[in-house]
Amino acid sequence: MRIVVAPGPERAVTIRTDDAGVALGSPQHFPDLPAAVRALEPEHPRWVWPDTAAVYPAVLRAGLRVQRCHDLALTAALLRTRAGEPPIDAPAPVDDRPGLFDTTPATDPSTVLAEHADQLGRIGPDGRLTLLVAAESAGALAAAEMGHVGMPFSAAAHHRLLESALGPRATGDTVPQRLREVADEVSAAFGRPVNPASHVELVAAFARDGIELTSTRAWLIRDVEHPAIEPLLRYRDLAKLHAANGWSWLDTWVRGDRFRPVYVPGGVVSGRWASRGGGALQIPKPLRTSVIADPGHTLVIADAGQLEPRILAAMSGDRLMVAAAGADDLYAPVATEVFDGDRAKAKVAILGVLYGATAGEARALLTLLRRRFPTAVQFVENAARAGERGEVVHSWLGRACPPPDERWWSTGDAHGPSDGDARARGRFTRNFVVQATAAEWALCLLADLRRRLADEEGAELVFFQHDEVVVHCRDARSATRHVLDATAAATRLLFGDTDVRFPMDIAARDCYADP
Repeated sequence: MRIVVAPGPERAVTIRTDDAGVALGSPQHFPDLPAAVRALEPEHPRWVWPDTAAVYPAVLRAGLRVQRCHDLALTAALLRTRAGEPPIDAPAPVDDRPGLFDTTPATDPSTVLAEHADQLGRIGPDGRLTLLVAAESAGALAAAEMGHVGMPFSAAAHHRLLESALGPRATGDTVPQRLREVADEVSAAFGRPVNPASHVELVAAFARDGIELTSTRAWLIRDVEHPAIEPLLRYRDLAKLHAANGWSWLDTWVRGDRFRPVYVPGGVVSGRWASRGGGALQIPKPLRTSVIADPGHTLVIADAGQLEPRILAAMSGDRLMVAAAGADDLYAPVATEVFDGDRAKAKVAILGVLYGATAGEARALLTLLRRRFPTAVQFVENAARAGERGEVVHSWLGRACPPPDERWWSTGDAHGPSDGDARARGRFTRNFVVQATAAEWALCLLADLRRRLADEEGAELVFFQHDEVVVHCRDARSATRHVLDATAAATRLLFGDTDVRFPMDIAARDCYADP
């Protein structure tokens, strides 16, 4: 059963529908959405609402959860790109700091009902697309729940990290003591005052010492012989820590010893998640020392190894690559069979297939790999050629890549894009079909794991990043079993009875940074 809900600031209207979106019976009125969920969730419906990110937090704040939903906003985005339309421009920036939210705007029940019926009609009997919509919507529920629960994060430990690296907390806009000291070291190395945060001043300072630079990026200057290099690189590390994860970040995003970021499901065109503020998907290694399980709890950290090559094996059905993907280390059998045991070359070759590397050694390695796995290589090359022609390609479940814009079509002669733009789009579509499918596999794993953990007392999903999940739990053994079962379920959902294995590297730790 489906329940279409139109939430508002003063009431929530619900309408039961059949699986085609046709209304059944009369609307029901509730004081608010939490009241509707409290009354109707025991029937285990699929809730249909405008936008999970906008409406579900109120349910969570009331101490409630739902099992399933149909997110109209996320589904509309999927259907829009499948229709060959470009993504809708991102909405105006909002203040996403934890604890700040607006009153739920009123929604017309007839509008929600009509949009739901229209979407179901456009999805039709397509089983894969139906699964994608369900997984995307389940991911939205998980994202809101993880933002609500938060990841265990010791504010005291992070304070110690900041003071150790930067010195005592400065007031106002004052630069921290350690940053000032290292900046002075940079100036001393040049023999004159130089602002290490200024590209112009740095280029000029190096030029005065006979070193011509067009860029001061770390990877370009690391091997330059000059006494300023070491303190300059150190300064940049400290400045990045202060700007991205300093005291202001701590005050904004960590409350009650919980890091509460804002996840954005489907924030990338491939279906990967993004985050808005807080940097949830880019937790630097030094910060992980502050991610500490509560007393009596453990962090179960699970990471899918070599995910995209295994996805390619399953999608292409290449017999020999499927066999290689049955091993714990996919690169090992490829190295033995193709590259005289050189695992590094096997890895370079396979990643070259995924990302379209054709220069230097990668080209020669790709030739060898094509002979061994012709079907797999042809699969991604077909996607690349389609992209070069301006066509739209799709993931396994049916997510479409954005079509090229008008500028792309006009960069070459009268017949189409320039060769460079065509090749660049080919590299994008080559990887899109695999990366988007990997995102779908991860979403299915996340959705299934979320369902399994719902009945596990003291276990919560607290982090998700592309191919990694973290569970905060009392029983690490039970959580590990749930992760492995969810991995198997996700694989069956997408690929049926495949011989491709998706091994998970699972560790139970008290601290995220522990080896």
